[in-house]
Amino acid sequence: MTSQEVRKSFLDFFASKNHRIVPSAPVIPHGDPTLLFTNAGMNQFKDVFLGLGTRDYVRAADTQKCIRVSGKHNDLEEVGRDTYHHTFFEMLGNWSFGDYYKIEAIRWAWELLTKVWGLPKERLWVTVFRTDDESLEIWKTETDIRHDHILRFDEKDNFWEMGETGPCGPCSEIHIDLTAKGDATAAMVNAGLPELIEIWNLVFIQNNRRPDGRLEDLPAKHVDTGMGFERVCAVMHSMKTNFAHPPSNYDSDVFMPIISGIAAAANLPYTASHSEQDVAMRVIADHVRALTFAIADGAIPSNEGRGYVLRRILRRAARFGRTIGMREPFIFNLVKILVETMSSTFPEIASQQALIERVIKSEEESFNQTLDRGLEIFESVVQGLGISKTFPGDEAFKLYDTFGFPLDLTELLCGERGLHVDSATFQQLMDQQRDRSRESGKMGSAVFGAQKITGSEHSLPPSVFEGYDSLESHASVVSVSDGYVALDKTPFYTESGGQVGDTGILVAGNEEIPVSDTQRDGGLIWHKIDRESASLFGTSLIARVDGTRRDAIKKNHTATHLLHAALRKTLGTHVHQSGSLVSPEHLRFDFAHFAKVSAEELEAIEQGVNEIIAKDMPVEHHRAIPFEEAQKMGALMFFGDKYGDRVNVIECGDYSREFCGGTHVSHTGEIGFFKIRSESSIASGVRRIEAVTAARALDYLALQQQSYQERLQSARQLIEEIGALSSQLPGEPRSRFRVSDESIVRMSASLAMLPSVVTTGALRDAFADITQRTRTLEEFILYQSEQKRSVEKELAKAKINSAGSVLESLVAGAQQAGAIKIVAARIEADSMDALKSLGDALRIKLGSGVGVLAAVVEDKVALVCVVTDDLVAAKKLQAGKIVGAIAKILGGGGGGKPHLATAGGKNISKIEEALEAVPQIVQQMQ
Repeated sequence: MTSQEVRKSFLDFFASKNHRIVPSAPVIPHGDPTLLFTNAGMNQFKDVFLGLGTRDYVRAADTQKCIRVSGKHNDLEEVGRDTYHHTFFEMLGNWSFGDYYKIEAIRWAWELLTKVWGLPKERLWVTVFRTDDESLEIWKTETDIRHDHILRFDEKDNFWEMGETGPCGPCSEIHIDLTAKGDATAAMVNAGLPELIEIWNLVFIQNNRRPDGRLEDLPAKHVDTGMGFERVCAVMHSMKTNFAHPPSNYDSDVFMPIISGIAAAANLPYTASHSEQDVAMRVIADHVRALTFAIADGAIPSNEGRGYVLRRILRRAARFGRTIGMREPFIFNLVKILVETMSSTFPEIASQQALIERVIKSEEESFNQTLDRGLEIFESVVQGLGISKTFPGDEAFKLYDTFGFPLDLTELLCGERGLHVDSATFQQLMDQQRDRSRESGKMGSAVFGAQKITGSEHSLPPSVFEGYDSLESHASVVSVSDGYVALDKTPFYTESGGQVGDTGILVAGNEEIPVSDTQRDGGLIWHKIDRESASLFGTSLIARVDGTRRDAIKKNHTATHLLHAALRKTLGTHVHQSGSLVSPEHLRFDFAHFAKVSAEELEAIEQGVNEIIAKDMPVEHHRAIPFEEAQKMGALMFFGDKYGDRVNVIECGDYSREFCGGTHVSHTGEIGFFKIRSESSIASGVRRIEAVTAARALDYLALQQQSYQERLQSARQLIEEIGALSSQLPGEPRSRFRVSDESIVRMSASLAMLPSVVTTGALRDAFADITQRTRTLEEFILYQSEQKRSVEKELAKAKINSAGSVLESLVAGAQQAGAIKIVAARIEADSMDALKSLGDALRIKLGSGVGVLAAVVEDKVALVCVVTDDLVAAKKLQAGKIVGAIAKILGGGGGGKPHLATAGGKNISKIEEALEAVPQIVQQMQ
């Protein structure tokens, strides 16, 4: 069977058993702060298992896109080296929500595997939880599996838990014997051997783990199964040869089209061996899948969170590309192969193909530069070693973590120089990083972790949010935790979809208790208070939101939607949101786009938003409408929100229509005015706009006026500095830099004052006036800065010329270290650049020799070392090593090229001692 046939037959089988075939959830889990990536088929049904949501069906099946690269599922280092670990994979699954249970799940699993797919029964093994006699008996009576192939295991292998608390239950795993003769033994089951692997896990969710660790029965029992699609395809592929060869996921038609594409690009054969060449091809094939599906679902490589994980995956793939001789971007070209082979099942990768390719190509180009920069850092560390032969483990780890250098690359480079790497320290730092990754990957309570909670929070109904229609609720405290209280109903909006949580007060009797934040955990809405909370349990009170703050948040949130629409109208429909922040002070909007947004485009975007504001259009908030109805309306999904069967949609006529559960104004005119504060790049292919509205826009205009005045002062100061510097120049050069401040006077015309009656048009004119004045002034400052640099260069040349006689005197009094002429002296210099220029002049005057000059610059020691070309070639002397050894005496370090290098030091009192040591240092390095 082909992989397409395997996938289809699985779904068709469960469709025949009255299962709803549901689409895969995005690999980026919206609204679940416990996960970086969707890592199991059950993720989209988590609310059902927690009792917080329902579906209009009780049986479901799907193939779920999954990424596992953190926490307990961190298999990154094994990917490509073994045959069955991946960063991205599909999980085939079927579910029962309080409907069928163990008998049907086990019977159907056996039927599909042995009757539909024809897997050899004698090669199948089954494990059950050590106390689950019910499952063991069902396997014996409902299937014809060999009874000695049914084994019991403990919690580690056969008891599934969602987290430290919550739904859980025993599971029954199905394993397959992949040995050539089919003679695996019981001892090989769950031993982590590739010859006997798990292919399907049947989880029976029947318990709830309480905070105290005790188990209680759930009111409804569920089935949650998961089967590795790639593993099954590999087994089916291996069955063709009667398991004569160990199956590999990479040998099936899931991976071979990509691997063939990589081999063709590198002009190398793929032999399915354990050679570094073949390992590299497997790694790249795996990683491009993860990148393609993650980017298609809204993630972008960056320096934090899931974006950082993606960047590491991409750089790991590019690094392995060097192993097969690929030094130019090539991974992006593999995306089209995935589109050809997988878009019939996952059409999103076809619709986002151009975006995916541009993101990956941009990252590849950036990493190639980073890799080259890493080589420079490596050379700098080596030159700073002095006579040591050990490359520091922390530096090796920095090269790995920051620049993507594998340890073996650093070891190879060190071996060429007769050095060895402190691999023990490197490994210690790697272990610490893995520990941090595991901790960050643990699923648990988003707000409380292991804090003690009072109240049966898992059996309580969800808190009712009344904040759309009212800023005040009469409520009761139904649960408490340290510094938090949960209410049965509340007007406080919880942090979600980029919008920050509400603040306000709780009025309990005569006491007003400030609320500093609001978060949702499970179904309850928790209010953060700065006092002991236990005494409030069961209290009736009034919950009151800070209305002024909420009003500012509403204006910014609605403006965010208008901005998104304006971006798509101005830049193109490829623009989609990658993140947002809506606070009372400002709004921040991250979006996918591959060029800096021009000033003209920003003006069009800003004007588009303000035109809708000026029209005072009604803002309709459709609440709890069916998901399918929202899609028919053409609503765009908004990053960060969670979408269930019923959703909220925000609509501003035909201009903007998006999924959103936040709070909004009733008419666009309430926003007042919209002003973009900045536009910048935050990652390859991701831009960020920050903006303000209403009163904050007026504050921003006032700040712009203040900034303009400060720039005027900077321009005047520049002119004074140029005049002071040029006065030090001798003769004719001085006249070239005479500067008057007539242009400053011209630009100092009175600033446009804010209009007494604030209107959108008047504000726009005021912003345009100050913006134009600022641009003109910045151009003037740039010109004068260039003038100042020219003066400084002329002055440096003049000082070098005047120092010529001093250098000749130093050369005349040179010392000898063997046959090598040495000059080591302290001189006067204004800067390191000036000292380097003197060093260059000294090297010329030496003819043959080594020169070291020291100066005090800004209360620190500055050193320059020069070595003439003949000594670099004949004696292998290197200025970087020499100056590094000298700098150690001064409590510093440095490095550079063989013929010229610089260093710095802290201990000014040891300058003479350091200079006296130069002949001995040079003698040791010959």
